[in-house]
Amino acid sequence: MRMISENRAFGGVQGVYAHASQATGCDMTFGLYLPPAAEAGPVPLLWFLAGLSCTHENAMVKAGAQAFAARAGLALCFPDTSPRGPGVADDAAYDLGQGAGFYLNATEAPWAAHYRMWDYLAEELPRIVTANFTVDEARQSVCGHSMGGHGALTLAMRLPGRYRSVSAFAPIAQPSRSDWGRKQFAAYLGPDESRWLAHDASYLMQTEGFAGEVLIDQGTADPYLDRLRPEALAGAMAARRQPGSFRLQAGYDHSYFFVASFIAEHIAFHAKALA
Repeated sequence: MRMISENRAFGGVQGVYAHASQATGCDMTFGLYLPPAAEAGPVPLLWFLAGLSCTHENAMVKAGAQAFAARAGLALCFPDTSPRGPGVADDAAYDLGQGAGFYLNATEAPWAAHYRMWDYLAEELPRIVTANFTVDEARQSVCGHSMGGHGALTLAMRLPGRYRSVSAFAPIAQPSRSDWGRKQFAAYLGPDESRWLAHDASYLMQTEGFAGEVLIDQGTADPYLDRLRPEALAGAMAARRQPGSFRLQAGYDHSYFFVASFIAEHIAFHAKALA
């Protein structure tokens, strides 16, 4: 692992680091914010997964999360959204290939060689972060935006016991029935739609649920509502009587202005679960 940058922020340190990944077969970059409390000992860790076309930098720079994490004593990890590099398969469209890993392990050519983001986030990157920084492996939660909301929800429900809480901003809630999902799942996972369901948050909510609390925020002025399909996840949560909240925020869109408007409440939600 090598340091790309470290900057003092709200009494803590916002770092950016790179490493050679065995899971993806290429170099990967991630951001990590350590609050002032990390100087005294291990602190809880909140993962923030970003959306389509993003890198590690988008949420790290635009969400405004560090000030609230510093006060709550939480570390924040901002992974990249896909493998990258000249030898990594890509597509001209913004919603397939580099920047659009969908947090899964691809099984189909040419994607399978590098697109193993599930293994990277479920196994490899947590090992690297917990081994090299003062974070508490036993206290983790996960959050995400759009495609990252999809990733956060699927990781939380498929890795029981890993995360104490999960939240999402405008998640891709039913990708197996959405234009943001069907195209990518067919490319990455092949035509057998039954294999797609392991990465569908609404289906997982119906069949698995989450042992902790869930917080979802969705803007009513989001131009991508037909692709996000929030009604599917809301219905699955209600049918399961899943503990938590699904909140419709009037007038908000899909941007990081939306995320920044409610990030303090999400961090407070996770801080309570991680206490």
